[in-house]
Amino acid sequence: MMIRVLGCSGAIAAGYRTTSFLLDDDILIDAGSGVGDLDLDALARIDHILVSHSHLDHVMSIALLADAVLRRRLQAGRPPIQVYALAPTVLALRTHVFNGVIWPDFTRLPSPEQPALRFQVIDTGQQLDLGGRRIEVLSARHTVPAVGFAVDTGPAGWWVYTGDTGPNPELWARLSELKVADLVIETAFGDDEQELAQVSRHLCPSLLTEELTQLSQPTRLHITHVKPGEEAAVMAELVTLETPHAPALLEAGHVFRWG
Repeated sequence: MMIRVLGCSGAIAAGYRTTSFLLDDDILIDAGSGVGDLDLDALARIDHILVSHSHLDHVMSIALLADAVLRRRLQAGRPPIQVYALAPTVLALRTHVFNGVIWPDFTRLPSPEQPALRFQVIDTGQQLDLGGRRIEVLSARHTVPAVGFAVDTGPAGWWVYTGDTGPNPELWARLSELKVADLVIETAFGDDEQELAQVSRHLCPSLLTEELTQLSQPTRLHITHVKPGEEAAVMAELVTLETPHAPALLEAGHVFRWG
């Protein structure tokens, strides 16, 4: 099993890609701009997309991916790409993206019987089995309905992606019951913008440090969703704060491997 970081930035700029992870070669966890770095063959192998929430930096490539691979998947007799999301996220995508105005409705194209995409509603606490990969839907607290995801990597433990979230006791209560091998968690702002972080339900170094006091087990900590150009400042603040977890900045191209 492997997870490749396609993008992990909080915004775009030259060399920066927004959030997306590729599990093995057929599952996307979020679909930010990093998906566009995959070649056409790799795009056509994606069968499942797990969506944390409806914000554009996490969903922007779903529409473009459907268009790019439609012909190849039809010719190969492949089923619709399954898109897993909370009910409010599905509603947002149907209403604001796949509405025939922003983008064609690929949940009905090329035909309602054989569309390019098919939505699957999920909920917090649900466990999915996607081709033998066990994935749990985690609680998140953001400005829109949101979730995170935990991937069971086997004896090594769980790879956890929090999604976009502010302080969230429910998350830590669940993680205390899991063996967390890798924790991918956002720190979208520096402490000088703590008020903005709180209003937008993101984390900053001081808020993250408070959250981590609820995680008793040691884990590898990967910092994501930092705004372009602010990485050095955010990481400098993180390393001065007291936590047993040594934070490392996640970068596009990083690969997690197990087994």
